[in-house]
Amino acid sequence: MNSHPIGFFDSGIGGITLWKEVTSLMPNENTIYISDTKNCPYGEKSIDEIIEISNKNTQFLIDRGCKIIVLACNTATTNSISNLRDRFSIPFIGIEPAIKPAALKSKTKKIGVLATKGTLTSNLFFETSSDHIGDVELISTYGEGLIKLIESRKDDERLVKLLERYLHPMVKKGIDQLVLGCTHYPLVKELIKKIVGNEVNIVDCNHAVALQTRRIMESNKLLNNDNTNPPEYHFFSSASDDYTIKKVLENKYEIFKFEF
Repeated sequence: MNSHPIGFFDSGIGGITLWKEVTSLMPNENTIYISDTKNCPYGEKSIDEIIEISNKNTQFLIDRGCKIIVLACNTATTNSISNLRDRFSIPFIGIEPAIKPAALKSKTKKIGVLATKGTLTSNLFFETSSDHIGDVELISTYGEGLIKLIESRKDDERLVKLLERYLHPMVKKGIDQLVLGCTHYPLVKELIKKIVGNEVNIVDCNHAVALQTRRIMESNKLLNNDNTNPPEYHFFSSASDDYTIKKVLENKYEIFKFEF
């Protein structure tokens, strides 16, 4: 039994969608989550900047005893996970756009991917998409400006208009699968569903990543089987305003300040 926490980090609140999947699947686990809103979005930073931020986030979590780290951010995964695995000795779990399952499900042979610039231009994304799409057409769109609007959630009208600008062209081209290539996007899944309609299946990989996290923890004997004590959840935020993260977490947890 290992009661050390699972560490998570993302460029804000998006990774909380994955955190919820992991804690639902493994309710005994203690966790520490970094919401690095100050550096949001990672997808507009250089690879070197993303690697530097990811290294600092990782060291912060390791210093607090984390036994495994989940990169709850597509951009951090595609640009820095190889570096982190070379530099640190604990297991890392990454999250990538769910292109393979979307390609397998597609009947129109056209799938859409909505993601950040940092994800779409990464070598890992190119390799993954090349390996799995076969004869399926991949229509990818950089969702510029979406993350900041999702983080604030103070202008939903503008958010809807921006989503329509990015999604309507993909729907017109005949996609029947839409891959959400950023952990922020599931937070507005209902808005996206209204725009793309019932003919388009929305794909995110949060549940699959949670299952993979449990598999890796089982194989490394890292699971916490103690169900006599309630789990401890700690949240750190670099945002100047905690309104959004508290709202997403339904005001259930204290938010600690986090800054390098």
